Amino acid sequence: MSIRGVLVPVVTPFKADLSPDRDRFIRHCQWLVSQDCGLAVFGTTSEANSLSAKERKNLLDALVVAGIDPSRMMPGTGCCSIIETVDLTAHAIQHGCGGVLMLPPFYYKKVSEDGLYRYFSEVVQRVGDTRLKIYLYHIPPVAIVGITPKLVERLLKAYPSAIAGMKDSSGDWNNTKPFLDAFAKDAFDVFVGSESFLLANMRNGGAGTISATANVNPRAIHELYEKCSGVCVKRRRNQKALGTSASTPADLEALQARLNVVREVFSNKKFPSMIAALKQAIAIYTNDQEWTRVRPPLIELTTEQAKLLATELRAIGFRWQQ
Repeated sequence: MSIRGVLVPVVTPFKADLSPDRDRFIRHCQWLVSQDCGLAVFGTTSEANSLSAKERKNLLDALVVAGIDPSRMMPGTGCCSIIETVDLTAHAIQHGCGGVLMLPPFYYKKVSEDGLYRYFSEVVQRVGDTRLKIYLYHIPPVAIVGITPKLVERLLKAYPSAIAGMKDSSGDWNNTKPFLDAFAKDAFDVFVGSESFLLANMRNGGAGTISATANVNPRAIHELYEKCSGVCVKRRRNQKALGTSASTPADLEALQARLNVVREVFSNKKFPSMIAALKQAIAIYTNDQEWTRVRPPLIELTTEQAKLLATELRAIGFRWQQ
């Protein structure tokens, strides 16, 4: 069964010595699950590439021990090293995770499609587990190296049971739509990397969103997913969708618009990064300043930037939903 819905690339809290704060991490993940979200731990927003493979594995172990259902997890396992990617992926499978989110090897630029195909093929073969479900991670603003429709076509042909879908963080709907058009029929699940495209994605057969701002706004994002799912199911099956079928297109557009307003606050270029702004917001609403830490080379918000964030969130009527 594939993972669908709203998944959160969970921010990683750090202690004063910059080691991962396991207890805060677990509590935040438990809260997100209570908001009906899945967990895409160790994604970009998680500062995953500032974490060692051992740290990622230890945190995943801790979540499972804490009783969080691994089938609702999609850990990020993509590294430049095939060896580390295979190790992290196999570890996730052993825990029963619903899938893994896999970056392409991103250090060398202008690599060929053949090179990327060989990389993913090598990972599939080395993992050698029929439970493997890979969600390809397309994030060209960060990785530069991207995922193309031709590459997906080749991988699906060779490994139809292992290649489960993708996350498109290009920020360009014109990039996302061709993947939906080409591969939705193959049960290839497409997630958008921003909830700003959630409504469009669901209307075109997408699987949901893996969104950074779901760290602070999970319930509202899930509400749009749930209501849109009901409307889309009714349209596709021409039958009554339980509970959510009363939503009109205008209702859905209004929900989308409200999500966009929140997203815009955290995307403010006056902040050093969205990651730091999200952590600052968690610190504000939980009254816990330990949340503000990021690992270098990222930096925290200044006192003035933190005040600006709090002011902008008040101005839009943002509420922390416990």
